[in-house]
Amino acid sequence: MAAIEEVNLEKILPSSGPSIKEVKKYLEKYNEERIVIKCGGSVLIDPNLFNLFISDITIMNKLGLTPTIVHGGGKRINNKLKELNIESTFIKGLRVTNEDTIDVVEDVLIEFNNEIVNALKEKSCNAKSITTKDHNIIVVKSERKELGFVGEPTEIKVNVLNEIIKAEQIPVIAPMGLKDNQTFNINADTAAGAIAKKLKSRRLLLMTDMEGVIDNNNKLISEITPDLAKKMIDEEVIKGGMIPKINTCIDAVNNGVRGVVIIDGRKPHSILFELFSDKGSGTLIRNA
Repeated sequence: MAAIEEVNLEKILPSSGPSIKEVKKYLEKYNEERIVIKCGGSVLIDPNLFNLFISDITIMNKLGLTPTIVHGGGKRINNKLKELNIESTFIKGLRVTNEDTIDVVEDVLIEFNNEIVNALKEKSCNAKSITTKDHNIIVVKSERKELGFVGEPTEIKVNVLNEIIKAEQIPVIAPMGLKDNQTFNINADTAAGAIAKKLKSRRLLLMTDMEGVIDNNNKLISEITPDLAKKMIDEEVIKGGMIPKINTCIDAVNNGVRGVVIIDGRKPHSILFELFSDKGSGTLIRNA
């Protein structure tokens, strides 16, 4: 990484982002560290938020960091299935993926993967597409029979991933894997968690359409431990779609990831504020 004093931070950083002083402080912390970012929700369908996301990744790259990106695509998949008159069914937040659905899911995710890679390349950011058709790194087992082609990662080809990162290319990973050459859909949070564990990431950022974890008084909790998060699930303070997300966080933190942060992708520069500011962004989950 270029020495911090050599980097013209004023030219790189957005005026509405963290201060130069804070960025300098935190750059040392993340030098040579692995950071996995899962993007989902509105970021993937709102052009302005998408452009801000691409801009933040480009800034990280100019600062000498090589993040690993895992993207979702649920809303786009819903729209495409609707267009084709294929009904979507969900069991506990996971899409039932039959023979008709899996081909659509794969096509949509690969198309979107290429969009992200091309958007980064347009900003002179070297990115590498990782899908079931191109440099696949995820081997899966079937999650549950009733879900059809929905997989759970059993192996991450971390050597392939590390080679890409060492070449200073940003891996852009579609949440799919293979079992006996059959494509399986994977929940994007689950895929990101499995990858972060294998990379022993310093941080895993899960971008959502929520501020983070909210307490009973509707206030954002800036930091919690896995034990407190479990207690909040038991007490139904954390509920619905947030439960699988928090379970992914707990699993990652208990298996080598230093900290997982749920951040609001609708807020401009939430990635930069989380990594390079004192106040952070969203909810940090880590062991005390």
